[in-house]
Amino acid sequence: MPGQRLPMRQVREVLRLKHVCGQSGHRIAAAVGISRYTVAEYLRRATVVGITWPVPPELDDAALERKLFTPPFVAEPTRPQPEWTRIHAELRRPGVTLLLLWEEYRAGQPDGYGYSRFCDLYAEWRGRLSPTMRQAHPAGERLFVDYAGQTVAVIDAATGATRAAQIFVAALGASNLVYAEARWSQGLADWIGCHVNTFAAFGGVTRQIVCDNLKAGVTAACRYEPGINRSYAEMAAHYGTAVVPARVRRPRDKAKVEVAVQVVQRWILARLRHRRFFSLADLNGAIRDLVTDLNARPMRHLGISRQALFERLERAVLLPLPAEPYAYAEWHRCRAGLDYHIELHGHFYSVPYRLARTVIEARVTEATVELFHGGTRVASHARSPQCPGQTTTPGHMPSAHRRHAEWTPTRLLQEAAAIGPATAELIKALLADKPHPEQGFRAGLGILRLVRGYGPTRVEAACRRGLDIGARSYGSVQSILRNNLDRLPTQSASEEKPQLHSNIRGSRYYH
Repeated sequence: MPGQRLPMRQVREVLRLKHVCGQSGHRIAAAVGISRYTVAEYLRRATVVGITWPVPPELDDAALERKLFTPPFVAEPTRPQPEWTRIHAELRRPGVTLLLLWEEYRAGQPDGYGYSRFCDLYAEWRGRLSPTMRQAHPAGERLFVDYAGQTVAVIDAATGATRAAQIFVAALGASNLVYAEARWSQGLADWIGCHVNTFAAFGGVTRQIVCDNLKAGVTAACRYEPGINRSYAEMAAHYGTAVVPARVRRPRDKAKVEVAVQVVQRWILARLRHRRFFSLADLNGAIRDLVTDLNARPMRHLGISRQALFERLERAVLLPLPAEPYAYAEWHRCRAGLDYHIELHGHFYSVPYRLARTVIEARVTEATVELFHGGTRVASHARSPQCPGQTTTPGHMPSAHRRHAEWTPTRLLQEAAAIGPATAELIKALLADKPHPEQGFRAGLGILRLVRGYGPTRVEAACRRGLDIGARSYGSVQSILRNNLDRLPTQSASEEKPQLHSNIRGSRYYH
């Protein structure tokens, strides 16, 4: 049974990382959270149909999927695998090279891998061996990030209560330049905010971010296909970089930041242990001064400071910062109700009524709420702090609901006055007398709709008769019209008053 296709959002990310960031298949697989074979297959399909980056704007997700999967592509045939254990042992012999071993492999397997692919597969196999390998970090290539295990207490000046501040640490791979910042939590908003401030402090962006498998950034910790939080991946795309998490329980994958955390704890936090801080801003000010001193100190083994090494090696090769810093956004999956609204933080936002009871993806920023269905934005609202509350766009409503929503008490009275003063007076009395305004509102709408069948003259006469006899309801007016009582003459004032005479007993006689 064929595997499930990737969302086109991930396919676009694969193309961006390949053609914009120049990432290899292994790094793209780690950043997107898919296997390297899947990356290779999608890149092959895109090459066949001539799609690079940027994807033409006329190709939406559906058109891109049709272009990539129609007609079907022939899968790459499997090839005989070399005996990597024997090859690794043979390389220990003097004078034995990979080229020689590949020639022997092809002599026995004419349909085997080519030399370049043979070398790549061996390098991949060797990388999984247990002995520690010294890592080389090209300038501007990697930024290593993590939180320090140690916290700093911040005192509330009003209550005297203390709150622990978390310490974020970042280090560049080539120059070891260090950045540190205090935050209240290790949540997603603080995690991404620290990255934004780090890039601003360095004045550029690295091509990769190597992080731990913390819950804020990695949704599924996996050695081969880690899942990246969507907001975190969106931030990386905004800066033109890629997130490559370290392997689970492999701290050597991020040894640079492990050392940087140790340095920050010994050279910064240890010096602050006797100081008292009453705000996060005061703490960050002290950390910023000590980080500047740390980066200016010459490193013992290199005889040059981190700052000087950064200026010499990395500043010029960092990717430029975007025009605007990343605005933090959260992603939520919601299901629209029968009333075609989704709930976010206690407030309800509308979507087109045809999407009722469907799954909606919501992108929430500080000021806006954007709603997506199938990768297409279907609605956008200004974020409302009102809770509970409701934000409804009239265009999202069915025509019947929209017509009903356009009626207000003011409009109702205006329409009644256009029919006649008796109709206006009766509807005004309905709105005032009913226990709930909605009841009087509906009764008034019913009286106005009687004009369609009986005409405004008869409805006005029926309302006048209803006022005279005290019948102030929709049912009474309808009954008057149905029985043609509006055509009968009304009683005069003399006929309505009781007659007084000595021969008339009066009502008291019957008590």
